[in-house]
Amino acid sequence: MSKKENSDKSHAAPPAATDPAEGPRASPDQKIQSRGISRREYERCLSQLHVELVKLQHWIVHTKAKVVIVFEGRDAAGKGGTIKRITECLNPRICRVVALPAPTEREASQWYFQRYVAHLPAAGELVIFDRSWYNRAGVEWVMGYCSEEQYQEFLRSCPEFERMLVRAGIQLIKYWFSVSNEEQERRFQRRIQDPTKRWKLSPMDLESRERWVEYSKAKDAMFAVTDIKQAPWYVVPSDSKKSARLNCISHLLSLFAYEDLTPGPFELPPRRIDNSYIRPPIEDQNIVPQIH
Repeated sequence: MSKKENSDKSHAAPPAATDPAEGPRASPDQKIQSRGISRREYERCLSQLHVELVKLQHWIVHTKAKVVIVFEGRDAAGKGGTIKRITECLNPRICRVVALPAPTEREASQWYFQRYVAHLPAAGELVIFDRSWYNRAGVEWVMGYCSEEQYQEFLRSCPEFERMLVRAGIQLIKYWFSVSNEEQERRFQRRIQDPTKRWKLSPMDLESRERWVEYSKAKDAMFAVTDIKQAPWYVVPSDSKKSARLNCISHLLSLFAYEDLTPGPFELPPRRIDNSYIRPPIEDQNIVPQIH
């Protein structure tokens, strides 16, 4: 690592070392967090956070901010659930989720970051990447889908690419969702048993299960280079999904000095009545059967 890269490690972000479940024994705080909170308390807190997220949305539009949030982490670590809770109360025209499939043959021949650049936000937009350019340092490297040269070039280029984004006025926020081996196994088993969630398990997920240590080493190597001052990694312990969601959203809000620019309530004017309108016969329409 260069001297400059070393100096970038002086930020106050949470430690970017091994996943809590992969390294030393969890602290008492982590053990308490892993037990989670009650459903009632979770819904109460989430409701309050949704109000703040709407305030943040209005502030982003008003200030013409450009925000990118990267979600990475283990399979079944809870990234998708957290993204869903962030976006469910926001305007999809302002807050977009980008979850790209495997690159096409043409995209594979492009500059590696090129297809991600096309999805970056304009002024007044927030873009969430459900997995991102870090595929190269994770699944592509561990599974052998990229060469040693491509991998090393990514590690060289990624910090400069992200510094360039920040210089261009983009606020780049990166979250890594950490889950223990045991909890991931439980979630995989639940997905297998639930036909509505079975689609979430892919052959790639099952292969990653066999390469837990390889993925850990790849993540540690990635953090060593890309945990930079301009765009640090924030680790979210997620053995408790509810706690992880609340903690992540609370932390996200804390990164902005936003103001409450939410429009105030207004009164609806009386509806205008026009008796000249005659509705066509309902029998002429295709009505959905009332089964329930």
